[in-house]
Amino acid sequence: MGNDPNAERDAILAALKPVVDGIAATFGPVCDVVLHDYRDPEHSVVAVAGAVTGRAVGGAMSEIGMRVLARGDEASDELNYVTRTRNGAVTKSSTIVLRDSTGAVFGALCVNVDVGAVTQVHGLLGALAGVGAAAPAELPTTTFGNDIDSVVDALVDAHRSQQRGSWAELDRAERVELFGGLDTRGVFAVRGAVEQVAARLGISRASAYNYLSRARAAHDTPTGGSA
Repeated sequence: MGNDPNAERDAILAALKPVVDGIAATFGPVCDVVLHDYRDPEHSVVAVAGAVTGRAVGGAMSEIGMRVLARGDEASDELNYVTRTRNGAVTKSSTIVLRDSTGAVFGALCVNVDVGAVTQVHGLLGALAGVGAAAPAELPTTTFGNDIDSVVDALVDAHRSQQRGSWAELDRAERVELFGGLDTRGVFAVRGAVEQVAARLGISRASAYNYLSRARAAHDTPTGGSA
């Protein structure tokens, strides 16, 4: 492969495509497996087997992928986390980052298992045994979309719902906090995301860049010591 990092990464992805089909076949229809190439975030899905999250080849990365992308080479595997898709399916998922021989992160292998049926059976057995079912835990909702715009929009809406009122009702600190939260989740690692967020919030592109700059400056400012 010489010194061409892209040739090496292409070879790794090609070797993993049969693994995608094999894992999905092993677990059956309750599982899907998605292979991502983060060199093209807007079309990161290069292989998929199964239909739990509704992904398709050529689709965009999810918000989980954005988070990995934002962390760069410091990203680590996220294993056995439980989340809920936007259509209500409860999944147990694992995201395994892919690295080339230099240690650079360039993609991920994601496994998603629909555990909703298992949860229903557990509740039924508990009812038959006369054991009261515990209240279900509130699960985070993950947006799995085949276009990057829908994922970015969902993240903006989620952050806005955590704050009071509309953008106009937020003070400067809350606006900076909103942009900082979106940045932490990797939204601005996607090409054109600043403009999209600005349009979603009804503000100018210049204002969006200003708040993003302030958020990053605040993140980099030490909390202790003298000024």
